[in-house]
Amino acid sequence: MRIGIDARLNAYRPGGIAQYTRQLLAAMAPLAGDDALLALQHRRQPEPIVADRRVARALLFTPPHNRFEPLALPAELLPRRLDLLHCPDFVAPRLRPCPAVVTIHDLAFLRFPEILDADARRYYGQVRASAHAAQAVIAVSESTRADIVELLGLPPGRVDVVHEAAAAHFRPAQVAPGEGRTVNGRDLRAGGFALFVSTIEPRKNLETLLRALRACIDRRPQAGYRLAIAGVRGWLDGPVFDLIRDLRLADTIDFLGWPAPDDLVWLYSACRLYLNPSLYEGFGLPVLEALACGAAAAVADTSSLPEVAGDAALLVPPRDVAAWAAAIESLWADDAARAALARRGPAQAARFSWERAARETLAIYRRFG
Repeated sequence: MRIGIDARLNAYRPGGIAQYTRQLLAAMAPLAGDDALLALQHRRQPEPIVADRRVARALLFTPPHNRFEPLALPAELLPRRLDLLHCPDFVAPRLRPCPAVVTIHDLAFLRFPEILDADARRYYGQVRASAHAAQAVIAVSESTRADIVELLGLPPGRVDVVHEAAAAHFRPAQVAPGEGRTVNGRDLRAGGFALFVSTIEPRKNLETLLRALRACIDRRPQAGYRLAIAGVRGWLDGPVFDLIRDLRLADTIDFLGWPAPDDLVWLYSACRLYLNPSLYEGFGLPVLEALACGAAAAVADTSSLPEVAGDAALLVPPRDVAAWAAAIESLWADDAARAALARRGPAQAARFSWERAARETLAIYRRFG
């Protein structure tokens, strides 16, 4: 069977879907057997996204999320003679030359429609029809499957859950107490900062974390609280920066942009706390990465995050500023509690693997060939 995996988004965004596509392809390559894997990449990214000769590559002209994509992409796919198309970016073309599998990572755009601009609304408005027309639908968590059933009206039996995983390089780094490192021009000390990892956008709920941080500083100004934010600016992020100014937190926060891979491992391993107050996540991959690196974590008790974190993180209501302040204050000061969480993290992360995800995904493909 000749299987095309739509990897065009990898040329445009470094985020979760791009990482999912790359990791899944790399894990499927040694397991595919007689099935041929073809990475459908955009021409602006001519280098292979997976350095494995068992993954072939085709370069396409059609950009992802383009308004002409519904017609242009099928025309480009036709000469590829695919037996199956996997679309990891929510939407399969309606006109297509073969059966399609789609991965739905979350339905945040239905839970929080205000996060969409006009272009995003046009693209994600196709998800319901695409899911019903696809030959198979993959959800990355049980939480996302429940949302697909509730919000898209698909029967539970039409949705397969295939969990994501942390990449293999996410594991505890050897970090000396107080060790220093410069990340994108900002100087940090191991054990001297809490860490938030995400694009800055409303769904990530950074405002609650900022208010909690201000409360902690006001109660214990001598504690040395600092927050490192690893991620790029997203959309509708102006209120975050207004709040930082209003709460007088500018001198307490380090904006790191997007770190290099080895810097990100160091950040997870060296942070005093990892904090994720997100209002909604389809999977929450940074949580799993942090746990894999042995970070003491506090995460929101919503959507997929309890499913991912298990008992290896403190669970906190996402909008409860007082509860977040209490969690930060208690964990910041409690070496034993942090150590206990840090011990649980790698074991919890090890419950998820890309090899298992690859085997389960290939089994879904093979229903059609």
